[in-house]
Amino acid sequence: MLTFHSDDTGLRRARTELDGGELVTPYECPERVELVLGRVREVGLGEVRAPEAFGLEPVLAVHDRGYVDFIATCWDDWQAAGKRGEAIAWMWPTRTLRDDRIPEHIDGRLGHYAMSADTAICEGTFEAALASKDIALSAVAHTLASGEPCFGLCRPPGHHAASDQFGGYCFFNNAAIAAQHALDSGKRRVAVLDVDFHHGNGTQQIFYERDDVLFASLHGDPRTCFPYFLGHADETGRGRGEGFNLNYPMAPGTGFEAWSRALDDALVRIRQAGCELLVVSLGVDAFEHDPISAFKLTSDDFTELGRRLAGAGLPTTFLLEGGYAVKEIGINAVNVLTGFDAAR
Repeated sequence: MLTFHSDDTGLRRARTELDGGELVTPYECPERVELVLGRVREVGLGEVRAPEAFGLEPVLAVHDRGYVDFIATCWDDWQAAGKRGEAIAWMWPTRTLRDDRIPEHIDGRLGHYAMSADTAICEGTFEAALASKDIALSAVAHTLASGEPCFGLCRPPGHHAASDQFGGYCFFNNAAIAAQHALDSGKRRVAVLDVDFHHGNGTQQIFYERDDVLFASLHGDPRTCFPYFLGHADETGRGRGEGFNLNYPMAPGTGFEAWSRALDDALVRIRQAGCELLVVSLGVDAFEHDPISAFKLTSDDFTELGRRLAGAGLPTTFLLEGGYAVKEIGINAVNVLTGFDAAR
């Protein structure tokens, strides 16, 4: 299986994350990619290729232009304001404050566009996000052209990025950008299957009123798990999108038996919807030892996940989402890919 990768994903190296009331070293770091890439090469998965440059047009197909401009200029504007640390939002338009006017000050703009305080913007963030979306686009373009599966080693991840919000380490929604590119290339309906422990709130928001993308997410119950405010089972789409948003929230401690029942149901629904391409938001933080998640999947379970995905019989593009810098991230991500290859 071909892998797309760029060293430019390492240009973002944030130093700051708010976790449990403390400022800690971010869980999302360049070492994640190094661990996965090392495993890709160790098992001989296939060629590793640099992505093509696609420009901003595919990004603007799913993201607000003002938001994209903000991500492009935030770090420079933050420095120009004399700030000494990394750019972290500390004020939001909450339920009692207006959200229809974008402030001029960088602090206000950060609050307008930020979903959460866990994600700092630092030097290299925009450049890494550009590289990540080019990886996703190159991977899906390869699948569209060849019918063959492909792996996009994306970083930063993307599924928490909404049309005009960043957070959860995500800036551009790689899976949404790839799905939209497939539609623009002639596909009638695309499935995005998100197996990350955390709900893909951004992907849901982007496609919630559409019927040309079926979004299915297996994740920790938002009553107890980040991102808390989306991901309930009764969120099924709106308008034309009714029935095309599938959420499978599960309790902390869920193991593969229960988790795989949700997976199987999602795959049935994807087939019934007549989807012509499968984009997998491949988070591997459902792993039992992931530091910021709470499911109990084992490394062998990820191999079985790959086998079941192959059973869908669809052209498939895999894009890395979460899964943090424990040594097994490479094993688990590549187990999905080798399991898929072995079963198709």
